[in-house]
Amino acid sequence: MSDFPLPDHIAYDHGAVTDPEGLVESLGARFWLFLCGDEFARMEGGMSYDDDVVAVVGSSANVISDPPRVLDLDLARQQVAALDELPRPVLITCRSGPRASAVAYLYAGLRAGAAADEVLARAEADGAPFVAVADYRAFVIDSLARLADG
Repeated sequence: MSDFPLPDHIAYDHGAVTDPEGLVESLGARFWLFLCGDEFARMEGGMSYDDDVVAVVGSSANVISDPPRVLDLDLARQQVAALDELPRPVLITCRSGPRASAVAYLYAGLRAGAAADEVLARAEADGAPFVAVADYRAFVIDSLARLADG
């Protein structure tokens, strides 16, 4: 197992968020990166950026990254830029956790200068949801390599 840690000041959802205020409170988050678009707000059990995120935290960002959008380098750059701007502690959420966990570990690994194998080892040990999705693992590996190069 790697010594690479996910910082305490970065949290992500581990399933559908049913109580935004409660989640923020339980995790001690004050800021939020929301990865969902309007499509999610219209779904049963969905959330709205304006109604559910902005209303709960002092500062937030919305980088729409949910399906059918493909996680790619452009989205990675947007996600990293948003996280660079948001104060800590920050919560990252998607519809159910895998994309949010991928973004959390990508960001933390990038900022720590960790290698992809270190990031994946830590994510696996932590039970991060993205490790079970081949496309998300590839997104983290590729984005770490390409963003670390400049």
